[in-house]
Amino acid sequence: MKRRHFLCTAGIAGAALACPPLGLAQSSSKALTPLKFTLDFRVTSQTSPFFLAAAKGYYAEEGLEVQIDVGSGSVASITRVASGAYDLGLGDISALIEFRANNPGAAGVTGVYQYYNRAPFVIIGRRDRGITEDFHSLKGKRVAAAAVESTRRAWPMVARQLNVPQDWFEWVTTDFSARDNVVVRGDVDAATYFHDSAVSLFARVPQEQLAVLEYVKTGTHLYGNAILASDALLAERPELVRAFLRASNRALLETLADASPALDATFQREPLLQPDVERQRWAISRGYIAAPETASVGLGGVDPEVLHNQVQAVAQTFALERVPSPDSIFNDAYLPELTARKVPA
Repeated sequence: MKRRHFLCTAGIAGAALACPPLGLAQSSSKALTPLKFTLDFRVTSQTSPFFLAAAKGYYAEEGLEVQIDVGSGSVASITRVASGAYDLGLGDISALIEFRANNPGAAGVTGVYQYYNRAPFVIIGRRDRGITEDFHSLKGKRVAAAAVESTRRAWPMVARQLNVPQDWFEWVTTDFSARDNVVVRGDVDAATYFHDSAVSLFARVPQEQLAVLEYVKTGTHLYGNAILASDALLAERPELVRAFLRASNRALLETLADASPALDATFQREPLLQPDVERQRWAISRGYIAAPETASVGLGGVDPEVLHNQVQAVAQTFALERVPSPDSIFNDAYLPELTARKVPA
């Protein structure tokens, strides 16, 4: 039993083992229904509520044995769920819009819980290069980004909102792993980030020397990563999706109230994480997860008008031949009741 507990805590090759939560008898796990859930990327505090739900037995209380695996980007998450390799995943809504438009005959994937109420897309620039929180200060600058990266790909929507040309600045293509380095060395003036992933840069450059330009502050309202479910699962076992969302929502509410237990659960899964860095990361993440709109739509919910506008903007930006219906992108029928998704004042 001790050996099993060690393996459950440590995991193997970044994947969570199918183990019962602490305090549950081994025999009880035999009655649980297994579900496979893929993250969008590696384990960090950004997704700590899911590890809290597992550690505190919330999934088990709902009759689920949830395997949480690391991901390799939103497109990979969507593909994993569409292929049937995973039941649920965390992936970007804009990427899902493209997937639905470009794969009309493929197995369906639908958003069922809007985790990031606003996409945490930012460009971070060096003040000593003349960059401020005003996007117009980027004119003529050099901005680093990976070749296929959500913040970069969303820029045309921001440019349209700001009424500036899409080539307002020069893109410098670089790998994710080199992004901090090129900013620190001064090879570029700025770089794109998910805001909560920029803590690696903040650890190397004093934040007062950096300007954070948030897409959301331009009035560009984009939903970010959502919990996605396969249409097959929604049709055949909808009760499993509802159970997963109830447990995850319960853990998210607790994490928003006090992040320490969720962070501890995350550190158990990934012991090499730096606690101070992850606390800072979560402090940024929570602002996009529990954004002001959630006061009306609740955690996990969407405003139909905002979603409609996002579908249209993505279709226009990427010249999609088909424009998927908002109903095919997000279905709120599996959410917990609104009263259970409101963040206490």
